[in-house]
Amino acid sequence: MFIFEKRTQVPVVIKNRNPRLASYILSQYGGPDGELGASLRYLSQRFSMTDKRAIATLTDIGTEELSHLEMIGSIVSQLTTGEGARSFDRYGVGAYYMDHANAVYPANAGGVPFTAAYIQSKADPLADLHEDLAAEQKARATYDNILRVCDDPDVKEVIKFLREREVVHFQRFGEVLNILQEKIDCK
Repeated sequence: MFIFEKRTQVPVVIKNRNPRLASYILSQYGGPDGELGASLRYLSQRFSMTDKRAIATLTDIGTEELSHLEMIGSIVSQLTTGEGARSFDRYGVGAYYMDHANAVYPANAGGVPFTAAYIQSKADPLADLHEDLAAEQKARATYDNILRVCDDPDVKEVIKFLREREVVHFQRFGEVLNILQEKIDCK
């Protein structure tokens, strides 16, 4: 059972419009290392975990990733609200506008739609946790890339927060991996 609070973990208030920046950030919505894939990966993997702490960690982080999806969607929406076809074209992302207008659509920065092929669930707790550690590092690296091309302080504030959470998730998955590895070593 989940309780939904209608607020993001940090406020998302973007003053300036920039469809090109939105197209880059969209990768963290529906790209290969984005929040949609992370949430689906973790919430699917928890069903084959054998340890209650691992199940709880995957549930907690998977649910938090859904809130990150909300934050990324809010950034993209606020960066494009009120912008029309000519603006998207001027920013070099007119093709996105043709198919989606101002909608937040799960795709990578190149416009390739989200696919379940981005996620893995192996039913092997150690393999899945190693996958999760790698996923968190790839998401962190994508946030680093966004920070390198972003000059909007409102966007940067939220992206920095999300990047920090990827580091925390990596640490939590590492702790669970150590617990499971110790159990195996003691057998």
